[in-house]
Amino acid sequence: MSYKPEGKTDLLWMSKFSCFEEGKPIRGGIPVCWPWFGAHPSDPKMPSHGFARISHWNVKSVSGGNGFTELRLSLTDKDPSDERFRTRPFDLELSVRCGKKLEIELSTANSGKVDFKLTEALHSYFSVSDIKKVSISGLSGAEYVETAGGIGENRIQSGSVLFSSEVDRLYFGSVCDCVISDPGLGREIRISKEGSRTTVVWNPWIAKSAKMPDFGDSEYPEMVCVETANAAADSVTTAPGKIHRMKTVISSEN
Repeated sequence: MSYKPEGKTDLLWMSKFSCFEEGKPIRGGIPVCWPWFGAHPSDPKMPSHGFARISHWNVKSVSGGNGFTELRLSLTDKDPSDERFRTRPFDLELSVRCGKKLEIELSTANSGKVDFKLTEALHSYFSVSDIKKVSISGLSGAEYVETAGGIGENRIQSGSVLFSSEVDRLYFGSVCDCVISDPGLGREIRISKEGSRTTVVWNPWIAKSAKMPDFGDSEYPEMVCVETANAAADSVTTAPGKIHRMKTVISSEN
């Protein structure tokens, strides 16, 4: 929900209208999208972005020392209260390591007997001074699909990502660091990753903001999502007995 390195302002963003209610995702921080990203591939009645972000997790351990604190959480196929979410055996672990950098790793262990195909994301919301003045580097030359406004058009990124309207993009085959340059706050936020081949960049702008009850109409200028993901064609298949790991590392520089 929040990450404030010592002596710095919060790197993450949270809507003032976010729901903190049973069965609803938060609007901000880093929700965990799993085991599907976006709409369910076959059942429109299932929750968007999977069930991990609206489930109760178990605390496995808390440790710390040498300038960091680490929290490990777990979720298995036996935990969800909703029977629809117990379709296959799995052991999911979320490691959150907090210090000079924020390191979050999502590990999927296939404890069943057949392949486990999934899509996923660490849906990171970042705080910015003014979306119209920030830029995101690290994606130049990458192929992406623009889904804002139902376009669904394949394009190639040229230079940094800039914002003057709604942006909802999936960059495929993306493994490089992304950097959010924010002259208004005098900082850069670096997002590194492992085990991920999709980067999602999102800002709802004016019209979509007005349609979301958990998002303020005038909040869009102060946030941007840069998500570590495996989505669409970058889906992951985990064999029985194997573990897939996806990790994001977030840090800031003046």
